[in-house]
Amino acid sequence: MACTNCSSDKNGNTAGKVAGCRSNGGCQTGGCNRMNVYDWLSDLPFSAHNDNFKITEVSFSQGSRKTFFRNLNNIDCHTGDMVLVEAATGYDIGRVSLSGELVRLQMKKHHIPLDADLPRIIRRATERDLDKWEQVKQQSHETMLTARVIAASLNLDMKIGDVEYQGDGRKATFYYTADDRVDFRELIKVFAKEFRIKIEMRQIGARQEAARIGGIGTCGRELCCSSWLTEFKSVSTLAARYQNLAINQSKLSGQCGRLKCCLNYELDTYLDALVEFPTQADTIQTLKGTARLIKTDIFKRLMWYALPSSSPVPLNTQRVKEILRMNKRGEMPEDLASEAATITTRTSITQVGFHTGVGEIKLEELDPNIGKRKRKKKKNKDKAKISNESPKDITMAPPPPIPANEHAAKPIKENTKPKDATKDKNTAKPQKIHRKQPPKSDNKP
Repeated sequence: MACTNCSSDKNGNTAGKVAGCRSNGGCQTGGCNRMNVYDWLSDLPFSAHNDNFKITEVSFSQGSRKTFFRNLNNIDCHTGDMVLVEAATGYDIGRVSLSGELVRLQMKKHHIPLDADLPRIIRRATERDLDKWEQVKQQSHETMLTARVIAASLNLDMKIGDVEYQGDGRKATFYYTADDRVDFRELIKVFAKEFRIKIEMRQIGARQEAARIGGIGTCGRELCCSSWLTEFKSVSTLAARYQNLAINQSKLSGQCGRLKCCLNYELDTYLDALVEFPTQADTIQTLKGTARLIKTDIFKRLMWYALPSSSPVPLNTQRVKEILRMNKRGEMPEDLASEAATITTRTSITQVGFHTGVGEIKLEELDPNIGKRKRKKKKNKDKAKISNESPKDITMAPPPPIPANEHAAKPIKENTKPKDATKDKNTAKPQKIHRKQPPKSDNKP
């Protein structure tokens, strides 16, 4: 699934691996860029290809910036196609990210009226336009490094995070972050003299900078702000306290240095569960003393209390409420151990170790002829060895001389084994058997 721009490589070869848009997405669903909207109306009769809605959404810099354009010339452009669009000075090149009826819903979401004065799409981009666009994009990184050096030489408290060139190379937008307001009038003059283009400075926050640059979070996935999150909501440490998380700044901070946006994802679920917990239940009175709240298990509705001389005991929220009402009446339970709630734990799973079936089933049991063939083959092999040996090789070695001092030396037995028997014991045994056996005769009684 690919458009005409990414279904082939730079040389125009369509065979083999798809070149793609460097994002490994599907062009039909808008997966070429980040922050795309799924076109769930593409398979319907009133899809984007047949709809008369003349406004198209075009994305720039891999989806980090999106703008709406009017298609007044009825240009045949689909999702994933590269188009030339009007800009404040000159033209720009972008990729069609959404078209058809869904653009109307997106404009309504962003509070843009349908009769607004929008720029228009000029035409589809050609190979010459794309080559020039690629050359301009390659200069952005070097320009950003040079701009950082110039800003540091002017002693400006700012950080230039990204540089985006216009498609025709006449204008460049510098995105920077700063804690306070920065007077960059002198900086713009130096930039215009150094780069010889029109300069635009745009201040963004730390979260917007992380969304433009991208990265991998502590969860191992792509950052939410650079993949699908479009609205940044305020995050406070109360979200971590409600979820019983340790207030550790290094673990709760994201790539931008701010609190992670994912702290708000499950906050509503925790707040709904905390409604059932009693308030002002840090301590409860018993006959054995004052029990203090140690910890809470929100989803299991358990509260752990401990006396000064005992271990923590889990209590249900309903039982804690009853004890608090008893304390108001001046009554106290005898002991928390008798009030402990039964905690359901997972049943232990018996682990089955590695089991091998080697040796349990023999091949002879499956095929009885296997054993017969092996024995017959071994017997024929032994016969062949005996027949190849000559009688000259089977000579008896002479006995060694007896020493003069018979008391000093032990009597030496005669070596009746052949010479080859000392080297190969396996061949000596069948030789003796062959000599002792009588010759076979056909005269049977």
